[in-house]
Parts: sequence; structure tokens; C-alpha cells
Amino acid sequence: MERPRILHMFTPGRQMSPFDINMAADAGYQIIVPYCEVGLDRITGLTHDTIFSRGPKGVARTGIFIGGRDAQLAADMLERARTSMVKPFVVSLMADPSGAYTTAAAMVACVEAALKRLHQAQGLEGQRVVILGGTGPVGRIAGVIAAQAGAEVYLSSRNGIDAAQEAADQTGQRFGVSLHGLSGGDPDAVRRSIAEADVLLACAAAGVQVVSSEALGAAGRLKVAADVNAVPPEGIAGVGVMDDAKPLAGTRAVGIGALAVGNVKYQTQHRLLVQMCEAEKAQVLSFAEAFAVARAFLAERAAEAA
Repeated sequence: MERPRILHMFTPGRQMSPFDINMAADAGYQIIVPYCEVGLDRITGLTHDTIFSRGPKGVARTGIFIGGRDAQLAADMLERARTSMVKPFVVSLMADPSGAYTTAAAMVACVEAALKRLHQAQGLEGQRVVILGGTGPVGRIAGVIAAQAGAEVYLSSRNGIDAAQEAADQTGQRFGVSLHGLSGGDPDAVRRSIAEADVLLACAAAGVQVVSSEALGAAGRLKVAADVNAVPPEGIAGVGVMDDAKPLAGTRAVGIGALAVGNVKYQTQHRLLVQMCEAEKAQVLSFAEAFAVARAFLAERAAEAA
């Protein structure tokens, strides 16, 4: 009898996300087991229990998913699980805390595609990217991805420059990129922070508008504005949830809304989970792999539309 496909899902939180459980089931996993309140110190033991109980053939049909809400902790947990395995007992791994990795990857990939298509720019290379809500998990990882793609990245925080710079320093050091902090603590600070931005990414909490129409008028260099807030009011004034590189009123830029990003995020997570589920050799999937998949999906969609 063929062995079932099993996914063990580890989270430091009190519960595993139902969204991720549904996605895992739709990707083909037959047995999905969540483990909650898992700290970094428990990863090695759980990984050993995962790999040694199925044998070299069974591990090909076994995976570990890392959830939670902390983007940096998830990366540490993924690395701990990877280094805890002993060949030939090696299973596939994926991290996507609160969907931050796949959401950030989708957001940056959508912006990159819009820059290439509408502004004849070389993608993100040399672009000044300002991330509002930049200290949260999506903002931090979007910043890392954009920086790795050659952008000059600034994380903005409503808690002021000290909080923004601390997040930029911590995240940049952890992932080996250069990030900068900006204050978004009041309307004047927001206007100053976006004045020279080529790209705006709104990654703040749902239902919070971080850029008003008045502030948007200060962004004279703006090319693309993307927003992941699907709850009214919009995170960036004038960017509708369905907008997909739609001209943004009062600017020379285009806007990308939360549901446009969300569609790419969904496809990205689904493809990664299917890839992990069906792979004959063990996979290690993080935000870099998510960005590659998001780019590929957008390229396929563009080719179909041509």
C-alpha cells in the first residue's frame, strides 16, 4: 500500500492558521497535523521524530511547514529543522509565517512586473522603495526581497525613526541586506518619507490608511504604489482592492490593490505546497523560492495575455 502524504505543521502560536491547513489539503497532503506553541528549542526533537519514523522511502512523502507570526523566528526554525536532519532521512521544508513570505513575494513581484511593463525600468534595480508598516512581518520580508533585487529600501514606522531603524538593522543583519529606517509617526513625517519614493508598499494593519490623498501629492517621483490592506479604508488613498497596475489619480503612478496581490499570493503558496508535496527530492522553501514562483506565475499570465 502506498504511504500517505503527511505534513507536520509547527507554529510558536496558540493555533495553526486554518488558511494554511486548507492550502495544504488542497495541495495534496492527506494527513495534516498541527503542533502549537512550538519554540525554537523543540524543533530538533520534532524533526527527528518526523524523519526517523518513516524510513528513507517514506520521507519523500513527508513535509514540515513552519508557521507563526514572526518572520525572523520562522527563518530560524526552518534553518534549525534543516540542520537537524540526517541523510538519507531528509524531508521537505517550507516556512510562511502568517503568509508573510508568500504575500511579500507576491507584492514585490507585482511591483517589479509593473515597473518593467509600464515604466521601461529595469525592474527594482536602483529604485527607492518606501515600505509603510515596514516593521511588521510582511513589510520586513518585502524589504529584504526588494533589497536583494537591487532596490534601495526604507522601512517606515508609525512609532518613529528609532523603531524603524531598529527593525531595519535587525532584519538587514539577519538576512544579509542593507535596509534603512524612516519615521512615519505623523502626517508630516509620512509626506517627507515618500517625497522621493519610486515605489510605495503599504503593509500596515488592516483598516489603517497610511497614505492620504493629500500626502500622496508629495510623492512626485512615484511610479508604483501597492497595498495589501483589503479592509476599508484603503491603505493608500485611491488604490482599490481590485486595481492591477491601474493609473492612480493625481499621480503619474499606477496602483496595485490587495486582491490583485492576494491572487498572486494564493497561486504562489499553492504552487510551493504542491512542489513540496510531489517532489521526489527534499525541498527547502522560503521567501526567495516564493519570489521566484510569483515571478514565474506573473510571466505565465503575461504570456497568455499577449
